[in-house]
Amino acid sequence: MSILRRREFLHKTLCAAAGSAAFTSMFAKMELAQAATTGGIRRLEGDDYRALVCIYLYGGNDCFNMVVPRDAGHATYLATRGSLAVPQNQLLAINPTSGPSNGGQYGLHPVMTGARDMFEAGRMAIVANAGPLVRPTNKTLYQQAGTLLPAQLFSHSDQSVLWQTPRADSSARTGWGGRLADIFASTNPNQVLSMNVSLDGENVFQAGVSVSPYFMSSDGVEQIWPINTNGANCNGPEGWNRRRCLTFQALQTQTYGHAFERAYVNKTQATIATSAQVAAAIANYPSNDAVFQPFWTRNGLTWSATNPPELPRLAQQLLMIARVIRARGASQLNMQRQLFFAAIGGFDTHDNQLADHPGLLRDLSQSVQAFYDVLNSPTFALGSSVTTFTASEFGRTLTNNGDGTDHGWGGHHLVWGNAVNGRRIFGRMPNLQANNNPDDTGWGGQIIPTISADQYAATLATWYGLSDIDRADIFPNLQFMTGPMMAISGPNLGFMT
Repeated sequence: MSILRRREFLHKTLCAAAGSAAFTSMFAKMELAQAATTGGIRRLEGDDYRALVCIYLYGGNDCFNMVVPRDAGHATYLATRGSLAVPQNQLLAINPTSGPSNGGQYGLHPVMTGARDMFEAGRMAIVANAGPLVRPTNKTLYQQAGTLLPAQLFSHSDQSVLWQTPRADSSARTGWGGRLADIFASTNPNQVLSMNVSLDGENVFQAGVSVSPYFMSSDGVEQIWPINTNGANCNGPEGWNRRRCLTFQALQTQTYGHAFERAYVNKTQATIATSAQVAAAIANYPSNDAVFQPFWTRNGLTWSATNPPELPRLAQQLLMIARVIRARGASQLNMQRQLFFAAIGGFDTHDNQLADHPGLLRDLSQSVQAFYDVLNSPTFALGSSVTTFTASEFGRTLTNNGDGTDHGWGGHHLVWGNAVNGRRIFGRMPNLQANNNPDDTGWGGQIIPTISADQYAATLATWYGLSDIDRADIFPNLQFMTGPMMAISGPNLGFMT
């Protein structure tokens, strides 16, 4: 242990264990993160497989350059956005069978050909102007003292938490995906692997009361590299690394009297066992399998089984999710319900928006299209069983700060899958004028949501299998999301079949 200091060694092994199985709030969760709770759980009827895939757009996506008016409304948009506006003749036209409640024709950013194709094929829907709400709000109420509003509006960290939690007036760091896992943990025959799998580390969305996410990377399972000897049971070249491995292995087999020590050992053992299980399962479906070729071709890359070029970040994550889904069967991971979390950053476009934003939208559009090419292939046949959706802490301001946009509130979101009521725009599009806008807060074009994040989440959770009784328990503020200030009234927005 002289080469690597003891403190550094313990730090690295603890980080590896935490990264592999979400050591979130250890003192509050001394039980194994992968273990199912024995109380308050439900088993779903039937044996169908369903998965939700959350794609989080960190930084606040400028959705007003993602979904743009292509009729006379483009003139208002152009006057407000100035140099940031997408030219009308470059927009990708979409032709919804059911448009927004206030009418209008819209197009997608010109780089989003995959999203346009999926929308036109009926496998994508747009949810207009959603965001965290405690109660329905309009401009008059927003400017009135005493109105119940989400805490710390326009703050990245706070609004990111509120988008992932089941209510916008809660300080608890448990997410609605985590609450689903608490309820349905016993649905999966496999009680070792968590039903929540994150490809982007720690997140609130998947954190439950008794269930925490399992962390992976786009390269596969996390390993405790400081003890790696490239051989099972510490077999490998003799030296300080093998001695370190043997020492760590011995620590896991001792009997400890202290509860914290026992919890640490149990946690680490479970992490190692889970990692071995997942690694063995996905090894059967390597990334160079021809079924995954669309991830390269949809992103304009030449696929090669022997030397494939590097994929964009989101495509890498969705490829790994596809591999885990393929290994869901009874003879391998044995999963019936799963929730996945993927994410890309860079959406905080205060500067260089015209240079940076198109590439992010292209990655989102083309990578999700590739994901569904794979899911709809005969090998998978799961296009109706997996629903993918976006989330982001807020939309951007309508106004242009010179080279970008500032923090907003409401924003548009995309939902993909064969189970989606596609080729539709749900909700009401906001007014895009710069001054005296009845739909903003009164400063800088920060648009007030007319659909709550709770409604959006609850609609997805209902498709996933959540009952009306449990829905009311998880999303208590849904009861208030009614009336004329809401673009769609009630707990179900209708974008899922």
